[in-house]
Amino acid sequence: MHKSLDDSYALFCGFSEKNAVSWSVMVGGYAKAGDFMNCFRTFKEYLRSGVRPDTYTLPFVIRVCRDTMDLQMGRLIHSVVYKCGLLLDDFVVAALVDMYSKCKVIGDAKQLFDGMPKRDVVTWTVMIGACTECGDPTEALVLFDQMREEGVVPDKVAVVNVVNACAKIGAMHKAKLVHEYIVKNKFSFDVILGTAMVDMYAKCGSVDVAREVFDGLREKNVITWSAMIAAYGYHGQGNKAVDMFPMMLRTGILPNKITFVSLLYACSHSGLVEEGKQLFNSMQKEYGVKPDIKHFTCMVDLLGRAGKIDDSLKLIEDMAVEKDEGLWGALLGACRIHGRVELAEMAAKSLIELQPENAGHYVLLSNIYAKAGKWKDMAKIRELMSHQKLKKVPGWTWIEVDNKIHRFSVGDHTHPLSKEIYEKLKYLLKELEISGYVPDTNFVLHDVDEELKLGNLFSHSEKLAIAFGLISTPEQSTIRIMKNLRVCGDCHTFCKFVSQVTSRVIIVRDANRFHHFKEGACSCKDYW
Repeated sequence: MHKSLDDSYALFCGFSEKNAVSWSVMVGGYAKAGDFMNCFRTFKEYLRSGVRPDTYTLPFVIRVCRDTMDLQMGRLIHSVVYKCGLLLDDFVVAALVDMYSKCKVIGDAKQLFDGMPKRDVVTWTVMIGACTECGDPTEALVLFDQMREEGVVPDKVAVVNVVNACAKIGAMHKAKLVHEYIVKNKFSFDVILGTAMVDMYAKCGSVDVAREVFDGLREKNVITWSAMIAAYGYHGQGNKAVDMFPMMLRTGILPNKITFVSLLYACSHSGLVEEGKQLFNSMQKEYGVKPDIKHFTCMVDLLGRAGKIDDSLKLIEDMAVEKDEGLWGALLGACRIHGRVELAEMAAKSLIELQPENAGHYVLLSNIYAKAGKWKDMAKIRELMSHQKLKKVPGWTWIEVDNKIHRFSVGDHTHPLSKEIYEKLKYLLKELEISGYVPDTNFVLHDVDEELKLGNLFSHSEKLAIAFGLISTPEQSTIRIMKNLRVCGDCHTFCKFVSQVTSRVIIVRDANRFHHFKEGACSCKDYW
């Protein structure tokens, strides 16, 4: 506690009569000094005194709840606000919206926000940011439009949040509209907005436009350079990512941990083993950047994908950093690619110990057993999942058409054009089979008959989204889809054939990276 606050509190305690102003000064003083414990203690005393809290004190305490992520105390103060009849006070409710948003209770934040009679630019920005970061990015875009319709002029923070929302859902058309709005309203492309724009275009599938934005920025920092390097990495252009590094150094900007994660990731997804090793070894020696778990994970992934699984294992055994699920997941993924069943079991066991409720680990091990023909072991994993009531994360695929996001799940029949989608898909499959496409039923459940396997493959969410794109967009236009999970091998092959038969470019963003399909080939060169 600060000495001045000690003295203030001693003086405060000597008051024969304390009013709302004196309580507010004391509570606010502790809040401003960062003494959260005494702030809460004094506020509780305030409540017990019988003096009604005012609109000056409550926001102070609510912000402390936000900063400490103390949701329980936040809800308590919410009830106090209700009892005091202050739920129509803009200042107090805005603080509650902010608190719930930071505590990631988006439903409560949105309910309060919707009930506000008047919302200023700060409150709109808080709500848009909350939806972008931990809610529904699509809702953030809707809110941005509503904000302007109500005559509230967005500030730069709101614009950056919307740019980030476009990046999260890969909405290229919306990204272009937001870019136009930024230019029209003369927002300056500083480091923060510029970096967000680079990331947005890259994650919307256009690394070339991202580079144009990057080249046009007057000011770049290490985060901007790292974002551009990362963009080349997850678009499978590892050599371009590596080439950016000396360019960055020539500008006088030194790399940080994020830079090296971006570089190593790029090497991993492009098979640049020697380049990755050289960068990893130079981190601490030449740039004073100590490798952490993310860098080791990238190296395990790099070596494992290249078939050097024993080298990956040795790296894991020798490392002094605490191992996490990302590291074991990288090893397990390499074992899946190269059929190392025994090592896969070890990696999966470590993963399950760290995350016993993550169904994805069980599913991946089950698929490895199935690929190796170890049906009894596969059945045991499935039985264990059933016993623990674990369910695989459902796969979803999004596509943006006419400024609207359309979402599909496997076997989806809820879309208004569902009949036309399945008819297009049926016709398309006949064309693909003539061209040599053979469905790979290894990517569906192994305990169902072949006809059902083909039916499951036929209705994968990626295929439905692509069929919808083909019937809903102009010929020769690029089809961009986004999937929340890793694209399966059969859908990857399917996309290659579709790009060849239809002469369309198809860009798929999955949980790991981008795949650019053109004329029957993929940018990943099947190294994914």
